[in-house]
Amino acid sequence: MANPFNSILKTLEKPQGGEFGKYYSLPALNDPRIDKLPYSIKILLESAIRNCDEFQVKSKDVEKIIDWENTSPKQVEIPFKPARVLLQDFTGVPAVVDLACMRDAMNKLGGDSNKINPLVPVDLVIDHSVQVDVARSENAVQANMELEFQRNKERFAFLKWGSSAFDNMLVVPPGSGIVHQVNLEYLGRVVFNTNGVLYPDSVVGTDSHTTMIDGLGVAGWGVGGIEAEAAMLGQPMSMVLPGVVGFKLLGKLRDGVTATDLVLTVTQMLRKHGVVGKFVEFYGEGMSELSLADRATIANMSPEYGATMGFFPVDHVTLQYLQLTGRSEETIAMIESYLRANKMFVDYNEPQIEKVYSSYLQLKLEEVEPCISGPKRPHDRVPLKEMKADWQACLDNRVGFKGFAIPKESQDKAAKFSFHGTPAELRHGDVVIAAITSCTNTSNPSVMLGAALVAKKACELGLEVKPWIKTSLAPGSGVVTKYLQKSGLQKYLNQLGFHIVGYGCTTCIGNSGDIDESVASAISENDMVAAAVLSGNRNFEGRVHPLTRANYLASPPLVVAYALAGTVDIDFETEPIGTGKDGKKIFFRDIWPSSEEVANVVQSSVLPDMFKATYEAITKGNPMWNQLSVPSGSLYAWSPTSTYIHEPPYFKDMTMSPPGPHGVKDAYCLLNFGDSITTDHISPAGSIHKDSPAAKFLLEHGVDRRDFNSYGSRRGNDEIMARGTFANIRLVNKLLKGEVGPKTIHIPTGEKLSVYDAAMRYKTAGQDTIILAGAEYGSGSSRDWAAKGPMLLGVKAVIAKSFERIHRSNLVGMGIIPLCFKSGEDADTLGLTGHERYTIDLPSCVSEIRPGQDVTVATDSGRSFTCTVRFDTEVELAYFNHGGILQYVIRNLIGAKQ
Repeated sequence: MANPFNSILKTLEKPQGGEFGKYYSLPALNDPRIDKLPYSIKILLESAIRNCDEFQVKSKDVEKIIDWENTSPKQVEIPFKPARVLLQDFTGVPAVVDLACMRDAMNKLGGDSNKINPLVPVDLVIDHSVQVDVARSENAVQANMELEFQRNKERFAFLKWGSSAFDNMLVVPPGSGIVHQVNLEYLGRVVFNTNGVLYPDSVVGTDSHTTMIDGLGVAGWGVGGIEAEAAMLGQPMSMVLPGVVGFKLLGKLRDGVTATDLVLTVTQMLRKHGVVGKFVEFYGEGMSELSLADRATIANMSPEYGATMGFFPVDHVTLQYLQLTGRSEETIAMIESYLRANKMFVDYNEPQIEKVYSSYLQLKLEEVEPCISGPKRPHDRVPLKEMKADWQACLDNRVGFKGFAIPKESQDKAAKFSFHGTPAELRHGDVVIAAITSCTNTSNPSVMLGAALVAKKACELGLEVKPWIKTSLAPGSGVVTKYLQKSGLQKYLNQLGFHIVGYGCTTCIGNSGDIDESVASAISENDMVAAAVLSGNRNFEGRVHPLTRANYLASPPLVVAYALAGTVDIDFETEPIGTGKDGKKIFFRDIWPSSEEVANVVQSSVLPDMFKATYEAITKGNPMWNQLSVPSGSLYAWSPTSTYIHEPPYFKDMTMSPPGPHGVKDAYCLLNFGDSITTDHISPAGSIHKDSPAAKFLLEHGVDRRDFNSYGSRRGNDEIMARGTFANIRLVNKLLKGEVGPKTIHIPTGEKLSVYDAAMRYKTAGQDTIILAGAEYGSGSSRDWAAKGPMLLGVKAVIAKSFERIHRSNLVGMGIIPLCFKSGEDADTLGLTGHERYTIDLPSCVSEIRPGQDVTVATDSGRSFTCTVRFDTEVELAYFNHGGILQYVIRNLIGAKQ
């Protein structure tokens, strides 16, 4: 039927005559409640109005959003149709694999396979991983590109096939930059003009750090690949209308304080406040003091503080950034005119209408002080002046997020070794990896050029980095290279070993490469707590490198400073960083640039032409990409011998009739976890360990060990990803009674097996499995394999104290039942060991299941307990009824009775 809101469709005139297009006018509704809505909620409202068809999106959904102040505390459900979908290479490959599979399944069921096409624009960025161990020198970028094409030619060719086989899909070739920075600098539209209709840009992406775009005033957040694929296929996302935390910023940052210091402070504040499942919206007079890059840094870290979004409404700072990054004057004029007309633009020269928020926080920017975070979590902030004391406490404390339990008598020991013939030694806290990496900071010229200024001052004073410290620089886009060269400062970074290794994910995702063998032996043989310092956003255990037990997040300038100091066991205020060329002691203050120095070099070195030149190259591709030959045809020709691209079994034996809901009977516990199991523990990531089930599979298929590549690169092969699920070396499984590693106990026999082998043993015997877990299960990145992997292992349900939002949704999308223990209860308080068998009794008819209803879980030990089923919306129930979200979409497209 026609959109019931067509009466508020207005024409937006150009100032010089003519028109920009039509738009749905929020002021034309004449509803005073809309003026008080947070800007982020207005984006949801406009989408609901524009897409209202009284079927997928209803008038009552629009009313729920307008009445947000009263409805949001009630956890009401709304549909949301994002303007576009963003796919990263690693998660984009399985998405395109699934689309190709869906076409095959559609074909077999007698439907029109060409209906499987993205219905909204899809931007797929191949932000290939960069191996830091490849030639850290002037030719590292080219060497990495050649290695990537050598290793991933098949995967790249598959994506290139997808760009031509599927309509509405833009593929950005490898070597362009990290997905989030490309999104910020190039892909972000801010306002769309599609067929003459204007509307706000909004995006869901298959990586949790999609939130970086929120700094540009574009509503965006991470979802599972499964949800993203459904959005691509025209399905509305079902979401709970979120509360919005208003975060007021006042004043300005002190001299020498960086955006990284600010974001680590904000992360800690928001973690403490509790913002899981909520939007955070920033406002206040301090906003005009924050550059767009600073805003993007804060927005990028949303997953680390737990929010769905960290949103910065569009204002004059946004428009200046659009101009800097080469957007056309006409586009910027259209963006400003539309947002002003729809009262979605913040103008600090006008009186501000006070918005209503669910809760409020405030930060005076001048109170932010230099800091880092670690040694194991991004929200464990440590003020720089307290770092030495904090480190000493970590050595003393029992093993945990802030402890290593090193005996007092061992804390001062030095591990002596020979580094390429030169005597050397390592102590606890010595830095072995120093990496300027990740989109969090490399979008920000002030901290990147700040790091270069630190390098310049250090070089001029004669300081050096110890040769065994693995240093690297991986910017988020080619623009960074241009302004580092323009400033004349890149040579100083090179002198200290911070050569550019490529434009992609490195140390944050575990692509640190090998530490020199002599250093590795010194760490292992002496049980040293070695440190990594990186400018990323993730420092969970086992993620950066297996041999760095202490991992700290820091600003790029501090990464350089700690590389020079060579240890985290230092008080920068009182202890020298090193000795200069004249024998004089050099202190931190001697190499730290002032804010004015940084601002001057940013002003003179970061120019619009750099952005234009970098992103014009995207449309042309690069020689290696352009030479890739790809098959034609709308159906993909699967290769049975490929270890990169494999047809997964999701649609095996699929029929037109939905299977209906199903409980779990006499299931064994595959894994028994405590709190804070992240998707880094669950999802395959980083390098493939030589003794792992995935390595065994590759060797059996004729792949040489040097060609294993990473799990990320092999995301298109379910056989490998299933074997890499729960393969994290830091996994703590209570069934192992204190032993750490990717193993579990096969309950029927008592054997200790790899998680994959135990799961297959259960599966072969026709036995279901479940997982027991604590609080915040699945926190971290929104990786679809964290849900796909357990499903392929045969997991039917996860019973946890609480779930991270995206992961819980992904479990439902893969047909796994998420259940929560009742408040105050968990496996321990209920006396569950994980050696029981579990039966979960669900009604056999989907109409008898309600979102959030209680069910009984019975065990063979005679103990029963009550859990809440975490199907949070009616749409999630429909997905579960169909066996998963993709099956639901196929049957819906064919026209099966829902």
